[in-house]
Amino acid sequence: MFRRGVILFAVFCLSKSLAQGWVPAGSRSRAMADASVTFSDVWAYHHNPAGLALVKKASVGIAYENRFLLRELQTQSAACALPLKKGVVSIGFQRFGYSQFTTTKSGLGYSLQLSELLSLGVQLNLHHLRLGQGYGNAFKATGEVGLLATIKTGWDVGFSVVNLTRTKLSTYQEDRLTTAIRLGTSYSFSSKLLVCVEGEKHIEYPMRAKVGLEYLPLKQIAFRAGLGTQPFEMNAGFGYSFNTKFSLDLGSSYTQSLGWSPNFSLSYAFK
Repeated sequence: MFRRGVILFAVFCLSKSLAQGWVPAGSRSRAMADASVTFSDVWAYHHNPAGLALVKKASVGIAYENRFLLRELQTQSAACALPLKKGVVSIGFQRFGYSQFTTTKSGLGYSLQLSELLSLGVQLNLHHLRLGQGYGNAFKATGEVGLLATIKTGWDVGFSVVNLTRTKLSTYQEDRLTTAIRLGTSYSFSSKLLVCVEGEKHIEYPMRAKVGLEYLPLKQIAFRAGLGTQPFEMNAGFGYSFNTKFSLDLGSSYTQSLGWSPNFSLSYAFK
């Protein structure tokens, strides 16, 4: 009975703040408290589509997270970026939940480097919410837009808006898919140390502050840590690049009230 209560409470919290619109993906981001709005790898599909404009090789990634060590709170994510002669096309998928409560999101995006300073990304997402035991289904579409500015080498500023259209989930009062606004910056103090700071605001909830650190003692090894507020969350993880094409990332987040959320991701960049 206690376990069911914990599950229901966690599902309620996550469906309000994450599962109805934006769920972070990729262990690099998660290990750095999701202060990832300036990232420019394949996982930018789930964080800021403008970051994909700087991807130079066709790339794919898969990720998995188990929230609070409960099998009912699993998230599976995937992303793919394909550079063209002009711009980058991306597709992605994400599934959260279990048999009695499931949300899925799939989408198509396009990103373009407008200049040496500024990149732009747009994305169209299709959301499917399913409640078990005959409670029904809902299909909704949302729009997403992002900007990434390179102030100088090693210093980036990112901005993104998820659910720009403020799409309603149902006709009940103001039951809408989450609209999340993120603004952040990252600075490379050297080739070994990256610091990210970000503010995240969901329309219905207080602003969340996040900071992430990435340290590379060797070129192929990365250690990461992060802190987030509202709710307070600690994060840590590491990554290993087997070569210039294949990377493995592991990590976990921790909240005092609900515990650990382990995660991992794999990414591959083609020639």
